[in-house]
Amino acid sequence: MSVIRKDRKTVIGILGGGQLARMSAMQAIRLGFDVAILDKEQNSPAGVLTKKEFVGWVDQKKVLDEFISSSDIITLENEFIDFKFLQYIESKGKKVVPSSKTISLIQDKFVQKTVFNQVGIPVAKFIDLTEKINYESIRAELGNKFVLKSKKMGYDGYGNATIRTRSEFNDALNRLKKRHPEIYAEKFVPFVKELAVLVVRTEKEIKTYPIVETIQKNHICHTVIAPARVKSDVIRKINKIAIAAVEAIQGFGIFGIEFFLLKDNSVLINEIAPRPHNTGHYTIEACTISQFENHIRAVLELPLGNTDLIKPYAVMINLLGKRNGVGVVQNYFETLKNENLHLHIYGKAESRIGRKMGHITLLGSDLKTILSQANKIERQIIL
Repeated sequence: MSVIRKDRKTVIGILGGGQLARMSAMQAIRLGFDVAILDKEQNSPAGVLTKKEFVGWVDQKKVLDEFISSSDIITLENEFIDFKFLQYIESKGKKVVPSSKTISLIQDKFVQKTVFNQVGIPVAKFIDLTEKINYESIRAELGNKFVLKSKKMGYDGYGNATIRTRSEFNDALNRLKKRHPEIYAEKFVPFVKELAVLVVRTEKEIKTYPIVETIQKNHICHTVIAPARVKSDVIRKINKIAIAAVEAIQGFGIFGIEFFLLKDNSVLINEIAPRPHNTGHYTIEACTISQFENHIRAVLELPLGNTDLIKPYAVMINLLGKRNGVGVVQNYFETLKNENLHLHIYGKAESRIGRKMGHITLLGSDLKTILSQANKIERQIIL
């Protein structure tokens, strides 16, 4: 049953008010819908776009109930909200996309990997850490080099640690448990490239975006190249696995799925995110319909838009804070000298070193040229 109202603007509630919610909200508003934002801070990047801004969080019943009441359907900005809060929203008669069931299968990464492993989706070998599991037993199972990961609350390199020695193991275990008490271990993957793909799904349709190559900087996605420089059989393989992964978690909406490409051209899923994804920001200008618009379309069960590139290549680079201070570009005139540059600033009040503050995108027919230009512009931007 459609939630689109004919007597007034349909209100899409978004749990979270950061940059992903902001860019989703902008597309919802452009399509003629309204948004309600629930965020812990007032005047969040998405909150400033609507009069329906609720300050608080899901564990504050009064404000959560007000947010639920103001929304016709609800989606989320990240997967870190305990799925039980989503079950509560659903118990109030409001649909959540993706559902509490889907979130319950992926927000714990050990559960996520278990679900994928059970249906034959390729993932790195992994084991749970119990009281009986120690450094030596992990080495015996996974090899001399392995990775410790938090089961929850891991992103942008937080919650991960590569282990080569016993001392690294002990130090990482203590550090990671301060972030989240439950840890698992995963075999180190000697990948040659990191790749990603977006899958968008409704009850009637499922589409993929171009597979992209991602380059990390200090464990944070820094550069995205679309399309990825990989063989056609790798593209077919990734699309097939990505769709199977979304179906395995009963997923509807948009999903960002990260892959490792190995030397033999085999691939492993690294993780899946049930929302618009950093690796898909290039789609705003580079694709016929962006990930954010298709996210809104999928939430409302509307027909999905064309996901094709409109030019041969696109490069997106994240703008990470280079200083601690006000979140405003200090050199707009120098930044915008390239007449083909697409600049996105997320509206965060404060810049911090390493914080995602915005991104830039360039399109073109020659990848080497636009990659060089984008890197030069990113180095020049003071933010």
